[in-house]
Amino acid sequence: MMPLRQIIDALATPLGLALLLVALALVAWLRGRPRGSHALLICTGLLAYLCSIPLVGRALLRPLESRYPPLSEERPPPAEYIVVLGSGYAPHDGIPVTAALDDDGLVRVVEAVRLARLVPAARLVVSGGAPPGRLPPAQGYARLARALGIAPQSIIVSDEALDTRGEARAVSHLLGHAAFLLVTSAYHMPRAMWVMRQAGANPIAAPTGERAYGAAAVGWRALLPGSGGLRDSERALHEYLGLAAIAAGVD
Repeated sequence: MMPLRQIIDALATPLGLALLLVALALVAWLRGRPRGSHALLICTGLLAYLCSIPLVGRALLRPLESRYPPLSEERPPPAEYIVVLGSGYAPHDGIPVTAALDDDGLVRVVEAVRLARLVPAARLVVSGGAPPGRLPPAQGYARLARALGIAPQSIIVSDEALDTRGEARAVSHLLGHAAFLLVTSAYHMPRAMWVMRQAGANPIAAPTGERAYGAAAVGWRALLPGSGGLRDSERALHEYLGLAAIAAGVD
């Protein structure tokens, strides 16, 4: 049976919520309530439109991304370690590691390597595990970091944790109270910092991959639905759900 958490994650997306509303509309229709069914279908269309336009997606992301501003580009604070959190990794058919990492993961590890060059004394901790049968993103990060010139002895691989909370526990166990630069997507940073501090770690936020932070004027294209707006809304809803779970004490 699929775990409850996976079911909630699947439904707590724009398309998942739209599918749920369609199912409820069908139930209402079968029970002889056409008005209720029509109202639910109208809500479904409105939800799908709003969550797929850049205006809404970026509005949802902006509070998350603005919580922790970017580090100084030339002078990051001193730290003994640089920790980069995991994302998607799907190597196959001999494709390069840059193609095997997803967009978020690629941006994160490249930023971590950039910081490692600015803080040469710091060691790079690549994080992220995977379910059985799949390769952990931490291994993909390590491959790319070595290819970009980071010495193998400067890389620490932490490839067992399957989620952010697990990564926080692993990092806390590994580094203790040592200060470290925490690299993850800007929209993910508030949740990552929260669970790191809960685990007793000492992170310094180093967000990257900003999509809405400091966004400028809104044009007519921001009202056109598309996959980019849908993905932004999905990212934001996932983070808000995660923050709510932490506040409620749900592990």
